[in-house]
Amino acid sequence: MKKVLIIDDEEPVRALMSLALRQRGYEVIEAEDGEKGIELARRELPDVIICDVRMKGLDGYSTLSALRKDPTTAAIPFILTTGYADSEGMRLGMELGADDYLPKPFTIEGLYAAVEARLKKVEMVRQQAERKLADLRDNISLMLPHELRTPLNGILAYGEILVSDAGTLTPGELVEMGQVILESAKRLQRLIENFLIYAQIELVATDQEALRQLREKKTVNPGEVVGEAALHVADRNRRRQDLELELTDAPVQISDMYLGKIAEELVDNAFKFSPLGTPVRVRLYPEDSWLVLSVMDRGRGMSPDQVARIGAYMQFQRKVQEQQGLGLGLAISKRLAELHGGGLRISSEPGQGTTVYAKLPLSNP
Repeated sequence: MKKVLIIDDEEPVRALMSLALRQRGYEVIEAEDGEKGIELARRELPDVIICDVRMKGLDGYSTLSALRKDPTTAAIPFILTTGYADSEGMRLGMELGADDYLPKPFTIEGLYAAVEARLKKVEMVRQQAERKLADLRDNISLMLPHELRTPLNGILAYGEILVSDAGTLTPGELVEMGQVILESAKRLQRLIENFLIYAQIELVATDQEALRQLREKKTVNPGEVVGEAALHVADRNRRRQDLELELTDAPVQISDMYLGKIAEELVDNAFKFSPLGTPVRVRLYPEDSWLVLSVMDRGRGMSPDQVARIGAYMQFQRKVQEQQGLGLGLAISKRLAELHGGGLRISSEPGQGTTVYAKLPLSNP
């Protein structure tokens, strides 16, 4: 049974709403003023709160503001009611976080509609959150064991051979095993670094001083930084012949480390999801007050739904297609661009390929 809290200093109004809602099957609790309403909301955690704007003592706006500041009540749907509805008051209520505005006098059907609309929206949000959590759980359960064990298996297996049979191995075999160990270690190192970078930038997003310092950094030669990152990734994937570079230098408001990271992740994704022998085109060019980094491939592409769902630890069709990484690359690039005042956009079509655009602010002369 859903619980509704009514906050109103007029007893007849409370009684009418309470009777109507109980007849509809709701559990109802009542408060005669804002202070009592805040106390009941924190203790009872109702599913919906209906609160009058004009009350003696703490009015509806102050009650709403207090509940929105409390983490335990911040997400409870809040409906303001008033007999003096005006655009300024409605705007204030919405700015404070009201979910709906019910002008008095209202009909019983109008009351039902307002309450049921709020409950329906909460249920939709809950279902979406559960779906995202299920997707995240599935992706992590598929990705993490594989991504940790694969490089570790290579390191451990060849390490054991080197320890037990080093005397019987030829120099060529020793070099080959050492190369496998090195590549496995680098893969594991990159996985750990991406995890740490993602955690770090999420912490920066919550610290205004750290964010200000982050945005003060600049790169005066972005073409060189992007070019080096793209060539490094191409060599790692043994696909330098597929790489096409078209880079224009213009000072940009981001550190060379983070600019290189964005370029590395976008280019690596392009190679990862496109076949050998198809081009990966990397462009860097100014557009209005922005520097745009675009990376285009002719790979398998993504559907609009997949593009919309991109996030940390998110991969698609993992069960049917081998992939490396935790799915953090695009998430890291997107967050870095956003933290610097820019953004990231993806244009993709299944079977045709993908182009990713990272937009970053140019430095003032």
